[in-house]
Amino acid sequence: MALDLGISQSDALWRPMTQYRTAPAPLLIERGDGCFVWDTHGNRYLDAMSGLWCVNVGYGRHEIARAAGEQMARLAYASPFRPAPVTLELAGTLARMLPGDLEHTYFTNSGSEAVETAIKIARQAQQQRFPGESRYKIIARYRAYHGWTLGSLSATGQADRKSRFEPLLGGFVHVSPAACEDCAVGAHQRCTFDPVDEIERRIRYEGAQTIAAVLAEPIIGGGGVIEPPDDYFPRLRALCDRHGILLIADEVITGFGRTGAMFGCEHWPSALPDIITLAKGLSSGYQPIGATAVSHRVFEQFYGDPGEHREFSQLSTFGGHPVAAAASLANIAIIQRERLAERSAAGGAWLKKEIAGWRHPAIAQVRGRGLMVGLELARNGKRCSEADADRVIARTKESGVLIGRNAATVSGMGNVLTLAPPLSISDAELGTLAAAVRAGLGLLED
Repeated sequence: MALDLGISQSDALWRPMTQYRTAPAPLLIERGDGCFVWDTHGNRYLDAMSGLWCVNVGYGRHEIARAAGEQMARLAYASPFRPAPVTLELAGTLARMLPGDLEHTYFTNSGSEAVETAIKIARQAQQQRFPGESRYKIIARYRAYHGWTLGSLSATGQADRKSRFEPLLGGFVHVSPAACEDCAVGAHQRCTFDPVDEIERRIRYEGAQTIAAVLAEPIIGGGGVIEPPDDYFPRLRALCDRHGILLIADEVITGFGRTGAMFGCEHWPSALPDIITLAKGLSSGYQPIGATAVSHRVFEQFYGDPGEHREFSQLSTFGGHPVAAAASLANIAIIQRERLAERSAAGGAWLKKEIAGWRHPAIAQVRGRGLMVGLELARNGKRCSEADADRVIARTKESGVLIGRNAATVSGMGNVLTLAPPLSISDAELGTLAAAVRAGLGLLED
């Protein structure tokens, strides 16, 4: 029999990135509907972070719950070796939806696992494609977040997330984000920074024959909503092709309409990836699921006779879980039927224009695409403190709106407010969001 240690339920649950010696009791969310959630005290909040960038269709979608429940009653589990028909249906749906020939999908349980899988696929595919070389290195970017597993964390470019777990895995080379950080806070008058040139130099210094892939989010999400220049991905795609390097698009956040296109890479149709990772918007958070899809050029590297052992031998017990697959199919149907990618594009354009029009002295830059918006807080070329950003977040919460910021990423750079409401948000609700953020920013006015 368990001993009664006298701890509270909130202490019994070990929450992420929480210092229990000083942390207040958590905000307990009891229910949700549309773009709103309610806490256990009955307070209502507009969730302008979609949980964690994931509830793209909004809360309370009964058709998703019904699809999951009916599948659970019919077949609660199927081994990946003997998959349920619904899992095949989801794979086929993704093959039709994804751009280019990203037609082969391996299912996992989360975005972190999807990225981990992409890294392993890239390494094995490249070693089998170039048997005389040792292509194992992954070029990734500082400030990007790719996940919590050992491989995906090794690819992550956020020191504050990594330092306590080091040394991490070898074979990861980091380069600058796709935009000048000094320009973002208004510290540069003239800038000659070229992020693709930097990647090309690293390839030359490391040796192309050692590099398996470049891993990049179309728009860096948790690191501060960092957009690339328009020519960044086309040039990066050409650079990878020139050196036989695979391009991996981490679309765990940007997939399924978040940026105003169904997939973020579609903003640059001449620069489609060889591998893509998906998760959050795949089920809108209604069930845990991740996916890694590859082009046929990558997939065929795993063809061979049984004795050659060229097959991808990773196994995920719950990968392609039938209940998660059923929920994902119902979620995708909503996204397509309600044209949520288009609504995201229109809503995000309005929100960015509205915020830019305030000409607030503490907003150095408004950036992002679709309903993935970041507000860089700075004054006189210097970033605002995390404490200032947290004050704005707290005031916005008092107005009944939950927003976020880039937290525990890179020291001194936790100054970007993040807005990512459900793509189903109405015009009136967008107005409520904007008004609450403006009221919160009033704390930083001169």
